[in-house]
Amino acid sequence: MKKSRLVIAAGRTEKQYWRDLWQYRELFYFLSWRDILVRYKQTAIGIAWALIRPFLTMIVFTVLFSNLANLPTQGETPYPILVLAALLPWQFFAASLGQTSNSLVSNANLISKVYFPRLLVPASAIAVNFVDFLVSGLLLLALMIGYRYVPTWRILTLPFFVLMAAMAAFGLGVWFAAIYVRFRDVAQVIPFLIQLGQYVSPVGYSAEIIPGRWRLVYSLNPMVGVIDGFRWAILKGEQSFYVPGFVLALAVVVLLVGLGIRYFRAAERTFADII
Repeated sequence: MKKSRLVIAAGRTEKQYWRDLWQYRELFYFLSWRDILVRYKQTAIGIAWALIRPFLTMIVFTVLFSNLANLPTQGETPYPILVLAALLPWQFFAASLGQTSNSLVSNANLISKVYFPRLLVPASAIAVNFVDFLVSGLLLLALMIGYRYVPTWRILTLPFFVLMAAMAAFGLGVWFAAIYVRFRDVAQVIPFLIQLGQYVSPVGYSAEIIPGRWRLVYSLNPMVGVIDGFRWAILKGEQSFYVPGFVLALAVVVLLVGLGIRYFRAAERTFADII
């Protein structure tokens, strides 16, 4: 079998970059599988943490926002399902953003010694957290069975909103990953932003409680559109879907990905020297 060769010539690196992403796809699989194994290595209950975290958070949010604050649900949807339908995309986004931002520094030895398209590293972090997302989805399924809650045909649109959450995490993550290589202060900033974002996103409550005049501004947070889309896809009945806000959130995601990749590519050539 004839082996393919990688030729690095002056002025051709940029043209070959996207082709190299495909040629190095096996490295993407290796990085993803390695991180999956490492995450739950020497843990007592392993991948069950992907169920425990959203379950406990759902209980806390239900007690705080429903029982104590008396915030309304959407239609006749049980409040735990309302919360979990938002927790799953949020935790997928938050975990992906955190690990994507740290991905280059945590793979410093590999980056400083071997050539490959560096975008594979943050992309593999998204793939790892997608596995956790799928496992966490079993909790939502069990909850819907317990409440005898049957979704409608809209659940077929769910993969689009999952992709939107992944792209939002990737777009922001490559920004922070490139900055993190030069400024390690990012390690302190990211957890704070994620914690803040959880409360300014409609995770423990419905976005319908936001006054109408602020809904469009509120949708500048791309996770508002993602969470609204998840709930619209999963919850049955006449669920409202704020289309202008979703279009704005989608535009923000596309802008983040485009500008994030552009900044990452501009900084990429210096990663091996300063990491």
